[in-house]
Amino acid sequence: MAINDESLDVIFRAARSHRAWLDKPVSPAILMAIYDLVRWGPTALNAGPLRLVYVVSPEAKARLKPHLVPGNVDKTLAAPATAILGFDVDFPKTLAELNPHSPKLAEGLTDKTANEVLAFRNGTLQGGYFIIAARALGLDCGPMSGFDNGGVDREFFAGTSVKSNFLCNIGYGDAAKLHPRAPRLSFDEACRIV
Repeated sequence: MAINDESLDVIFRAARSHRAWLDKPVSPAILMAIYDLVRWGPTALNAGPLRLVYVVSPEAKARLKPHLVPGNVDKTLAAPATAILGFDVDFPKTLAELNPHSPKLAEGLTDKTANEVLAFRNGTLQGGYFIIAARALGLDCGPMSGFDNGGVDREFFAGTSVKSNFLCNIGYGDAAKLHPRAPRLSFDEACRIV
């Protein structure tokens, strides 16, 4: 069953990437609800390599700040929450739990380079689900790169097999501070049917 046009507008057509935020907190319950939706999206091998850190407290924001490029500092500090979206390169360790019908699936995944590619690709896919889920739950998003991945990894993922992919500010955007919407490529410019 297709969702209605109003829902499609909320998730895609009317949704915008925000840089300015209203002073309105995002509850832990809604942060949990985002992941509860994200986890159901398909990934290769049902690997689910996405790992999230929600940076909310002033202390955590202070830890993130030195790793941001200058143009991302103010908007990140003003956002009610910033998600660090990472991917676990050691995802095979959870495959027996996630694939009970194939408990030995991980035994064939010994190529670390191939595993990292799979983790990055599917973690990025889950990052797309993250934005859709956040918008569907009434939040605005400001996805971005523009940070020192190594520094963020040392600060937030030390001692783990997780690597950062991108950041996403989330909250309630200040629509009055949006730029005019930028154009997108047409179907004929971006697609072919063969």
